[in-house]
This record gives sequence, C-alpha cells and structure tokens, in this order.
Amino acid sequence: MELVNQRADADWLRGTYAASERRVCGLLTMAVSSYRYRTIRCDDELRARLVELAREKPRFGYRRLHVLLLRAGEAVNHKRVHRVYREAGLSLRRKKRKHCVRVGQPLVERTAANQEWALDFAHDAVECGRAIRVLSVVDAYTRECLALEVDTGFASRRVTRVLEAIMAERGQPGSVRCDNGPEFTSRHFLAWGTEQKIEVVHIQPGKPTQNARVESFHGRLREECLNVSWFQNLFDAKRKIAAWRTEYNEERPHSSLGYLTPNEYAARETASYGKDACQKTASLQNAEERVSHFSTAPAAATSNEVQLTCRIIP
Repeated sequence: MELVNQRADADWLRGTYAASERRVCGLLTMAVSSYRYRTIRCDDELRARLVELAREKPRFGYRRLHVLLLRAGEAVNHKRVHRVYREAGLSLRRKKRKHCVRVGQPLVERTAANQEWALDFAHDAVECGRAIRVLSVVDAYTRECLALEVDTGFASRRVTRVLEAIMAERGQPGSVRCDNGPEFTSRHFLAWGTEQKIEVVHIQPGKPTQNARVESFHGRLREECLNVSWFQNLFDAKRKIAAWRTEYNEERPHSSLGYLTPNEYAARETASYGKDACQKTASLQNAEERVSHFSTAPAAATSNEVQLTCRIIP
C-alpha cells in the first residue's frame, strides 16, 4: 500500500474511532514520522512546463514529454514527471478497440452439395507492387471451387453479385460461412442473406479453423498458383488464376474425395442421387399397383350371414 493511501486510512481511523496517532500508526505498521511528514516541494514550475509542452504536442504522453524536458536541460525524475502529469489532468484518453463477439460455429459434416458455401479472401500483388484480392467460394461438400474473383478491392455489393451469378447456375445454398471482414458484416450483405433466406454463419474472430475448408483450399491456391506465378498486371492475374481454377475442378485429384476431381465427385453424387430417386419412385408405383389389385367394392352377403342378421332383428 502506498504511503498516501496509508495516510488517508489513518485519518479515517482517527476520525471514526477517535484513536491516537501512535495507536493508528501501529495498526497500519506505519512510522509516526511518515504520518506527520508534510512535503515542502513545489511542482508549480514543472506543472506549468508540462502544460506548455502538452499544448504544443497534444498527443505526446508523459514519456515523450520527459524526453523533451531532458533535451531542454531540465534534470527531473521520470516518476515525478508521471505524477505531476497525472495531477495536471494531461493523461491521454485512448479509445478501446471494439471486439466483435461471436458464438462458436464448429464445422458440420455436409451430406449434399449446396448445403454450405465457404467464403474468404486471399491476397497477392502484381509486378508493380499493387495489391490484389481473390474472393474464393468453395462448396463444403463437393469441394468445388465455385468462383475465384480477382480485383484490387471488393465491396459487399460486388460479393453478392458474384454469389447471385453462382446461384443462377447451380441453385441457392442453405448457408454461407465467412469471417468477420467488412464485406461480410455490412448491412447490405446481412440484408441480402435475409432476403434470399440464406443463413450467414460468421466464425469467431481469430479462429480461422472454424472455416477450415476454405483455409485448406487457400493453402493449395497459395502453393500451386500464387507462389509460382508472376502477375504482370491485373488482367494477367485474372487469366492465370481462372486457368488454375479450371485445372483444380477438372484435373487435380483431391485426397479427401478419394483422389477424384471435384467435378467427378459432384457428378457421381448427382448420379447416385438420381438413381435413388428413381428407385423410390419405382417402389411407390409398385406399392400403388399392389393396392389397386384388391377390390374396393363390398362383398355380397352370404345366405348364412343373412339368416344370422334376421335372427338378431327382433
């Protein structure tokens, strides 16, 4: 406990319980001379100097102001500068960073195409040093790369246009999984998801493993395309990345798909789904035919049943 706080506690004890100085100091294990000490130093000159420097450099903290004092030839301890700096009310107000709070959304095993699309951005640069961004859209089940859009920047409306173009070809997804970038958290993107009745699943900040499928895809994109290609300009980057996307979907064996290409795996799943649908339709037709073989008209009553009925009637 600091000496200033001990003095305040001692004053409170003396005023509340009417105890003597020695009794209170003994309870607080503080010397009586320390309790009676009153400083005779004057910080008015240092305070005025700090206020003057703070007006010239309003974003300088006490450490930088202490350096300026030393440069001016004023030998003063940094702890004293800090104390006077705080007493003068010169402390800087720093804005606390707002952290996005998200509930963990673990990966769920998908059983069909278009149940979930994974979205994310990859970054690179062209020959002149200008940065480019690559928007990746991957199907979580078939591992197909649905889009690799390349440009220097993306707005949320550009992202929704890309998704709508994909939806026009293969239908609407059940959900999209993405991070907390400004493109995916804007009002336009959230309103678009609500309008299209698509669930937008945001992962927790700092946990890219919750979107591991597109992160794994970006590893292949980085190793097999971006790191081995030299992009002269934006148009060259679009051409080379589009060629690699075609190779990825149609030629590259995928280990998690039994070393089939994504297109081959998607075609096989579509064929098996169509075969199952045909079998279900045929079984329903057979069941209807078996039911139709049975007569629905009521059978004629026999003579014994008629006699029994007559006997029952009084």
